[in-house]
Amino acid sequence: MSSTLKRPIRVLVAKVGLDGHDRGAKVIATSLRDAGMEVIYTGLRQSPEMVVNTALQEDVDAIGVSILSGAHMTVFPKIVEIMKMKGMTDVLITGGGIIPEADMKKLKELGVGELFAPGATMASIVAYIENWVTQHRNF
Repeated sequence: MSSTLKRPIRVLVAKVGLDGHDRGAKVIATSLRDAGMEVIYTGLRQSPEMVVNTALQEDVDAIGVSILSGAHMTVFPKIVEIMKMKGMTDVLITGGGIIPEADMKKLKELGVGELFAPGATMASIVAYIENWVTQHRNF
């Protein structure tokens, strides 16, 4: 954890829709926790609304969505839309899974942060979240 932060980074790890493959999300959640972050894991079959509402209730710094179902071009834009409606401009939306490069580019244009493909290192994911939160949150 960065020494400039006054409290641990809080991250919501979410599985949205009918995607039932949660091993990767659990590995990410454990790795973030091992890096000193507070992690809230939603479990399976969450809606975008449920994810954003939980993020608000838990006062998270970042939302990480794991998606392997191919619904990323529906899920991420909906989460971004709801976050904007609720004024969550200082919360990172990031994630990973099976997402083609062209779609990653489109999602970044919509306001989604870095997206991580299979094989990304835990260190790179941790560093990205720590750096983003350090630069964007007022602690």
